Amino acid sequence: MTSLPDNPAVTQVTAGFHLMAKPSGPACNLDCSYCFYLEKEVLFNTRATRRMSPEVLEAYTRATIAATPADQPVLFAWQGGEPTLLGIPFYERALELQRLHGNGRAIENSFQTNGTLVDEDWARFLADNRFLVGLSLDGPAEVHDRYRRYRSGAPSHHLVMAALGRLQRHGVAYNVLACVDRHSSRRPQVVYRFLKAQGVEFIQFTPVVERLAGGEYVAAGFDLEGPGEAGGQDYQADLAPFTVRPRAWGRFLSTVFDEWRRKDVGRVFVMNFEWALAALMGAPGVVCVHQKECGRALIVEHNGDVFSCDHFAYPEYRLGNLVPDSLPAMIESTRQHAFGQAKHETLPGQCRACPQLDLCWGGCPKHRFLTTSDGEPGLNYLCAGYLGWFSHMRPWLETISGLLHTGQDPAAIMEMAPLASVQM
Repeated sequence: MTSLPDNPAVTQVTAGFHLMAKPSGPACNLDCSYCFYLEKEVLFNTRATRRMSPEVLEAYTRATIAATPADQPVLFAWQGGEPTLLGIPFYERALELQRLHGNGRAIENSFQTNGTLVDEDWARFLADNRFLVGLSLDGPAEVHDRYRRYRSGAPSHHLVMAALGRLQRHGVAYNVLACVDRHSSRRPQVVYRFLKAQGVEFIQFTPVVERLAGGEYVAAGFDLEGPGEAGGQDYQADLAPFTVRPRAWGRFLSTVFDEWRRKDVGRVFVMNFEWALAALMGAPGVVCVHQKECGRALIVEHNGDVFSCDHFAYPEYRLGNLVPDSLPAMIESTRQHAFGQAKHETLPGQCRACPQLDLCWGGCPKHRFLTTSDGEPGLNYLCAGYLGWFSHMRPWLETISGLLHTGQDPAAIMEMAPLASVQM
């Protein structure tokens, strides 16, 4: 799957899209144990620091603006690796190009960072130019520093906390992205209360699921928490030791949800809950993980190569290059449409019959490597956790939806008696 788009004459996109840039590629100043993108170094012929060239930067700018419908804001997303490695002048040039080619259009920039290099100059720049910043912070030091360290082994938490303070003082719009691993999944209240105590109002929790080597195992009704076997094979054999366990992921989210429901509705916004509520109310999908189909969230690497998805930046999912090739043609290619539709078309029967299908839609294809009890492939590794969490949360979301539909304050749910708990 390395050929160019099948119809290069395509000049318009048929629906919304998101093209996230990796301006420094997989290069990062940290060496987080669970990072899924550091391995992408093997795609390039040197381990030198990556840097998007002026030619690729302009191509990214022009193509994104041109492909975005005129009635929609143009979205630029900067991620890595670590995007601050390129320095402020790189992004000053990016803004110049946006103004040059934007012709007065509404343009928004978002920026995901580990925060370790965000000094006063960075915070001022991000505030002055209205960047929305995602800050990676997993919780208190004993949680965060377990896996988020430098190659030397030095911790990073104190630097991230200093960055958080600077973002807050400068009035930068920000949210916190907290990865949930096997260790932190056991401490949901510790993590959530810590973030609240720091004044964080917008939080997204992301499960850490990584495999050490290829392999298949069967989810045949056994306990995915313990060391049991699946089909005669230890299901944990090819999982990285920091991978969150399925039911632990569900318990983590359910525990945080319970505290949020009792104390923080309208004050703290947990994106995982917001997405589920939006889906329940029939609002357009916000995150690809729990949409029926995907394929509209692509990435462009520092060298201009465009891939189907952030989690599928492999040669077989390369769609072309922004400099010589048409972005609309890549987005609307037969291959990319097939990639997105496969998310739904390959759902196993167990998922199609699930009462939580409309909230889950099978989760991210990257994590769908289990086999169901009747031998059908494509079950999400986190299925047990998603099922428990959505089942636990759904009655409350339906109540919130009812409050909103009748014009009432959803915070009223904080005074309601607890519902019957769901076993996970």
